[in-house]
Amino acid sequence: MEGLELTAFQIISAVGTARSAYIEAIQKAKEGDFEGAEQLIKEGDEMFIEGHHAHAGLLQVEADNGQGSAVSLIILHAEDQLMSAEGFKTIALEFIDVYKRLFKLEK
Repeated sequence: MEGLELTAFQIISAVGTARSAYIEAIQKAKEGDFEGAEQLIKEGDEMFIEGHHAHAGLLQVEADNGQGSAVSLIILHAEDQLMSAEGFKTIALEFIDVYKRLFKLEK
């Protein structure tokens, strides 16, 4: 595996790990471990950035070539995973905020 496929799998792997961290952050917040939740958000962000940079590299190669390349299903899947992870971060941050408010009410 090389080139486009390798980059696609790098994106999928990185943003999949990010999405998992965001979901785990929600679980930490649910338990009241807000420091753990924030740490997982940071870890997720680092992985998301890694995937985003790989994606940007693909765009740069296309821009340098001056022409579009054929879109493959694996690249579409990688981009879908990238967007999904971004959405999960938004949801995770909202859930963390809600759990913080609930824990304040309980005290």
